[in-house]
Amino acid sequence: MPLHHYVTLGRSGLRVSPFCLGCMTFGTEWGWGSGVEDSQAILDHYLGAGGNFLDTANVYTKGHSEKIIGDHLGRYPERRDRVVIATKFYSSLYPGDPNAGGANRKSLIAACEQSLRRLQTDYIDLYWMHCYDDTTPIEETMRALDDLVRAGKVRYLGFSDTPAWKVAQAQVLAQWRGWSPLIGLQIEYSLAERTVEGELIPMALELGMGVTPWSPLKNGLLTGKYTRETAGQHKEGRWEFATQALTDKTYCIIDVLLRVAQEIGSTPARVALAWVQSRPGVTSTIIGARTLQQLEDNLGALDVVIPAEQLAALDEVSRPTLNFPADVLIYVANFAYGGATINGRSSTVLPFLPQDDTERY
Repeated sequence: MPLHHYVTLGRSGLRVSPFCLGCMTFGTEWGWGSGVEDSQAILDHYLGAGGNFLDTANVYTKGHSEKIIGDHLGRYPERRDRVVIATKFYSSLYPGDPNAGGANRKSLIAACEQSLRRLQTDYIDLYWMHCYDDTTPIEETMRALDDLVRAGKVRYLGFSDTPAWKVAQAQVLAQWRGWSPLIGLQIEYSLAERTVEGELIPMALELGMGVTPWSPLKNGLLTGKYTRETAGQHKEGRWEFATQALTDKTYCIIDVLLRVAQEIGSTPARVALAWVQSRPGVTSTIIGARTLQQLEDNLGALDVVIPAEQLAALDEVSRPTLNFPADVLIYVANFAYGGATINGRSSTVLPFLPQDDTERY
């Protein structure tokens, strides 16, 4: 699938590329990332290949990520209008100010105005709530976001890193009151992080939200760089929890990933990205890159088709342990379907249920 074969995000008409360019690496203020010129080159290469979906946040590199995008695209209307710019509110950039972060009306409206200034645009295409704020009533957040949409400062809304029950509450509340609905759900999802399949993914499918996974390579652990043979030889990455995730199960996943990549003549990173993009509910996977080489390698994942046998191997080795009642629900068809096949899902008649009409009282 080429980058310019666009897909609609959730239950909306917004067309986005199947790979979204993550811009957290734009700027070096966090001690890593790309300088201004390299960031602009990465951005130009992505757009030149047909991409149109950018993801940033007010807090990324202390606001510099948004400014790099604004300097390069925002000040040129003919460029800006062709791009879907997504940014986020929640994080505070003003130490000591209790209302500078979170999802309350004062905070999120101020964050929006500041992002518009840095991005040098008068509207944000997709505005994400970065994290769940348990100190703010969800109706306050959703009404304030709806006001931004009605004011023309925001086009679409989405949530990131929020419990499924709270996202569902927000979505139903918006639908009931006629407010702007959520069309996107941004969550961590990869071969090494599949617990979202218990609640978040099914919720997104049911409530009309397109999933945009972040960290599909698990902070680089699924690139092939980390193997059993090189265990302990790598320094801590930019996130301390990255290498802490190198458990025996992660190494088992990496072992199969390396084998599959070799069998189909691809790279581990491309296979891992292709796996995520093929999952139910996933609309556009967020890919990051500090160099043009990394970007080109990641974009190559759009051409990867994982054969059924190899796909089954990846699914099996990465199968997660889900929270209750996920494991129980696997077997409910046997209780309800009576041996029939419904919507492609087959069932068996359990031995403790009536086997024919003579066994029923």
